[in-house]
Amino acid sequence: MTTETIISIFLGIGLSASVGFRVFVPLFALSLAAYFNLWELNESWLWIGSLTAVVTLGVATLVEIFGYYIPYIDNLLDSIAIPLATIAGTAVMVSTVADLSPAITWALAIIAGGGTAAAVAGSSGLTRLASTSLTGGLGNPIVTTLETGSSIVMTIVSLFIPVLAFIFVIILLYIIFRVYKKIKRSKT
Repeated sequence: MTTETIISIFLGIGLSASVGFRVFVPLFALSLAAYFNLWELNESWLWIGSLTAVVTLGVATLVEIFGYYIPYIDNLLDSIAIPLATIAGTAVMVSTVADLSPAITWALAIIAGGGTAAAVAGSSGLTRLASTSLTGGLGNPIVTTLETGSSIVMTIVSLFIPVLAFIFVIILLYIIFRVYKKIKRSKT
């Protein structure tokens, strides 16, 4: 594997984690990066760098971000976020991975990309559910702001320092695992 391939894998995993917080933020950023030739995508994903994709994903990003600030809509968005994040995480990974066979690319995309996005989206949804239960929904805008901020920061780090993004993802997945184990222990 070349250094470029490894960096592209780190980018895909970082963006997949970001997708777990907000589905459209990393897609929009990737679209902008491709549009301005900051990052090269796989041949079959070049359409993401088109002006049409930039505008469409930009609008979708704004709708998603503001939708999470509306009570009840935020919980509805969480209910569809996990399957959407899994698909988007897989797509982001496929679009960024360079120089691997299609079979390896898709396996990596489904496992690392979709799996990372699903884990982050699932824990994010549980956090909002806990916030709704504990605060009657009054704490949800704080959770939303933290998730959106995390998505933006993770996306920027992924695009400009993919190795650091990969390290952040490992730490994030470790934290999710530890919290899950703690919750599971407290129920038994």
